Amino acid sequence: MEKKGRMKRPLRVKIISMGNAEAGKSCIIKRYCEKRFVSKYLATIGIDYGVTKVNIRDRDIKVNIFDMAGHPIFYEVRNEFYRDSQGALLVFDVGDRVSFESLESWVQEMQTEVGDRSECDNIVVCVCANKIDQKPRAVDEAEGRIWADSHGFHYFETSAQTGEGINDMFQALFEGVVTTVENGGKKAPFQTQLGYTKEQIEVIQRLKNSKSDYERLGLVPGASKDDVNKAYRRLAVLLHPDKNVAPGSEEAFKLLVSARTALLKRCS
Repeated sequence: MEKKGRMKRPLRVKIISMGNAEAGKSCIIKRYCEKRFVSKYLATIGIDYGVTKVNIRDRDIKVNIFDMAGHPIFYEVRNEFYRDSQGALLVFDVGDRVSFESLESWVQEMQTEVGDRSECDNIVVCVCANKIDQKPRAVDEAEGRIWADSHGFHYFETSAQTGEGINDMFQALFEGVVTTVENGGKKAPFQTQLGYTKEQIEVIQRLKNSKSDYERLGLVPGASKDDVNKAYRRLAVLLHPDKNVAPGSEEAFKLLVSARTALLKRCS
């Protein structure tokens, strides 16, 4: 009779949350742990602490979550909680561009407070593009994915209100942490699956947000027909729907064609 395999001992892990105030960090955590959404905003004062238990790959995990206040005045409180973290939520509000542009400073703060570069590099980070249920958006999904990918972070579109993306995000976070622990503290290599570049995203955004056809093609008023065609060909290579799978590429390509047609009529 075969002996039963030994049960793996329970694993304790430490997760932190980072991001500007009002990005929805606490709501994401409550949605996952308590299966509810708190509609009234209550700012986290310093640090909020919670514990939950999960089972990943037949292993019991006790998760200690440190929800860190996002307001700058709480820096002296939260800076003590970075060390020994194995996973992190990095949250921004898709309707608040400042919260997205602040992600870089949050990463820098984490690197500074952890101190050990190797330890910091092995923290599993999930970027949460939160509040996707609300409109309008100030940050496109493609832009968020490009940023996360460039840092070797996972990326999820989430809504604490509806619950969309929350379970998948936490599952990926816990899976990543367990893999890191079982790999002697070394995070698994990050595999990108985007299929598009930062340059392509920047061109798409410029075409969508520009206020004139000259601006869309990166030209100045009075540009020659040859200038228009050269600019068009360069952008068409980046944007053609057969070669670009980035979100918004088809719409951007149509705007490019329209801008070229309009400018050529002015040159004739």
